Amino acid sequence: MHNDQQKREAASRRHFSFRLNAFFFIIFLLFSVLIVRLSILQFVEGPTLKAEENKIGTVPIKLPPIRGNILDSTGYPIAYSTSTQSLYYKLDPDIRRKLKKDSTPKEQQKEIEERLRPFAEKLSAIFAQYGDPTKQMGPDDVLRQLDLGFKKNNISTPRRVKSDLTNKEIAYFMENRDQFTGIDIVEESVRHYDKGSISVQLVGYLKKFNSAVNSLDFYAKKKEETTDPKLVYLDQEDVGMDGIELMYQDELRGKNGLKVFPVNALSKIIGPPTITNPQKGNDLYLTINKAVQIRTEDAITNHLAYLKTSPDITKINQKPKTGYAVAMEVNTGKVVAMASMPDYDPNIWSGGKISPEDYDNSLYMLKNGTIRDVLAPYEDEKEAGKHAPSMVMLGSTQKPLSILVGLNEKLFTTTTTYQDSGSFYFGRKGSEVRIGNALGHAYGTLDPAHAIGKSSNPFMAAMVGNRMFDKYKNSAKGSIEGVNVWDKYMKQFGLGVKTGSDLPFENEGIIEYYHEAETASTQSALIRASFGQQARYTVLQLAQYTAMLANRGKRMKPQFVDKITDSDGKIVQGFKPEILNTVDMPEKYWEEVEYGMRLVNVSAAFEGVNYTYASKTGTSQQSVGGKTVDNAVFIAYAPANNPVLAVAVVVPEGGFGAKGAAPIARKIFDAYDDEVGLTGTPRNPSVKTPVNTGSSNTGAAGANGAANTGTNANANANKTNTAGTTHQ
Repeated sequence: MHNDQQKREAASRRHFSFRLNAFFFIIFLLFSVLIVRLSILQFVEGPTLKAEENKIGTVPIKLPPIRGNILDSTGYPIAYSTSTQSLYYKLDPDIRRKLKKDSTPKEQQKEIEERLRPFAEKLSAIFAQYGDPTKQMGPDDVLRQLDLGFKKNNISTPRRVKSDLTNKEIAYFMENRDQFTGIDIVEESVRHYDKGSISVQLVGYLKKFNSAVNSLDFYAKKKEETTDPKLVYLDQEDVGMDGIELMYQDELRGKNGLKVFPVNALSKIIGPPTITNPQKGNDLYLTINKAVQIRTEDAITNHLAYLKTSPDITKINQKPKTGYAVAMEVNTGKVVAMASMPDYDPNIWSGGKISPEDYDNSLYMLKNGTIRDVLAPYEDEKEAGKHAPSMVMLGSTQKPLSILVGLNEKLFTTTTTYQDSGSFYFGRKGSEVRIGNALGHAYGTLDPAHAIGKSSNPFMAAMVGNRMFDKYKNSAKGSIEGVNVWDKYMKQFGLGVKTGSDLPFENEGIIEYYHEAETASTQSALIRASFGQQARYTVLQLAQYTAMLANRGKRMKPQFVDKITDSDGKIVQGFKPEILNTVDMPEKYWEEVEYGMRLVNVSAAFEGVNYTYASKTGTSQQSVGGKTVDNAVFIAYAPANNPVLAVAVVVPEGGFGAKGAAPIARKIFDAYDDEVGLTGTPRNPSVKTPVNTGSSNTGAAGANGAANTGTNANANANKTNTAGTTHQ
């Protein structure tokens, strides 16, 4: 038994020894594997792992795209962009919490300005020491840029203090960043506009995206829907806010670039960035001709200066301060000039921001008065409301269309005559309403053409408005059907509907004849509408309507861009004339209207011209501010028998159309004839060898260039010598 115990102990020792040896062997293997692995890590994977240790992440920074250029039809740059460094300052969010609760906004602004004045003085001193000597900013200039009255920005929006920093300024702020809490230097693209202020409201302006996204649904939608890193908008990126800049935002913008920095665990940059350059936006070649545009603007400005001292205006105590004009090619729809005067220097928006002072000074000039209702530029808003805005009633410029409506509705024929005694009466017996001519004239026997030439209100009231009422007063739909028919004609000629231009914020017109029908009578509505009351339209609508008179029924889409090219000059998109709708009427109706428009006497304004023309003056009376004012309205096209260009001019409170607006139109026709050519050849171009001819003269070749001399040559025409016209 003792031996058995010894055997068991010996066996146990052998098992223990085996387990111990196995354990040490396993330990040996594990250490061997560990040593091998450490060797691999150190000698094979070491360099790679060392790099990964330092490079554990990246920081991508989006680079704003370079905006495309906007050029005129000859290739002259109207708007272009350059890269620059700008200084921004972010206000302390608590800056308004410590203000006196009972203080006014102006008092609060003053209090904040006093707090920040030492800061402004410090910045001003730095600008003086390191900045461009010609672009110095005093403390007050800095405070203005900070917009401490919060007129243009909320408290969270960084303020652009100064752009186009010098290298010394950049170096100073970068080296002393810890001394300037809230300061940041941002690389941005700065938009520059031609100093000549070429069609500024049409071209538009830029603002920062973080401001625009709160102002326009267009950008709010972009922010919500855009996911492509190359197309995502940057907060401090400049974007279009009006005009062509907004209308063609997607084409002009380009695509973001990307600068990717490698960073370590401490987010410290540890190497050079990988850069993907931004893609420049496309360039737009406008239909606007710089020379014609500038001469149009000058014509309005100079004529406004003349009218202010004209006895015709001063004796009726009117104060014309604004003028609007559109010149549109009859057969292409290309707009070669669009002027809303007075205008402003769009470079005040440089960098996508504007100073509060500049904003206040330019408030009434920012909007395009040729496509929307714009008040005259009075400092007092209440005073501005007492004067005629840009959208006025057509007055007698309505009459060519009224004659077409009357003829097409068979209310009369081209040979029908009317005895104009100077008055027409309508309404209930004992409370009749009198419709008379300007200055009490009685014109005697008139056919439709001479009713246009003499501008007879009684003819329009009796032969068009009243007969239209009689025709439809017993309609199954009621007498309102007459107004419906009238409205249909107006819209066919582009009056009361948008022109199809696609310009942002375009107004479709303000129609009042339905209201007149409801509150007075359909008879009153139709009669008053027949001679240009009861509706207000834009100057662009008026130009489109005039072009329809010229081309005999084709409503052309107004075009402002001739072509789009990429940064290499390759054409991305071209534009062809587009007919929106056509009005079909017998040729003799159009001829009757043309003859009537050639009878209109504006010889004083058009004396000695080298082309024939057809025109219509208008004096649009309007009640504003408790008084009635006379607005000057004028439409014309030339050459009369082969039309190329249609022009519309409106001068609110400008008096009679023949004196207040026609002289402006004559200068526009002259400018176009010199620069582009009413007969297909420029008569006296200012640019002898244009870079690109963007305006088309379709239909110009072979046009009659006969001059009107002495008295109105158009008035000397008669129905038998007008091309294709017969008088029955």
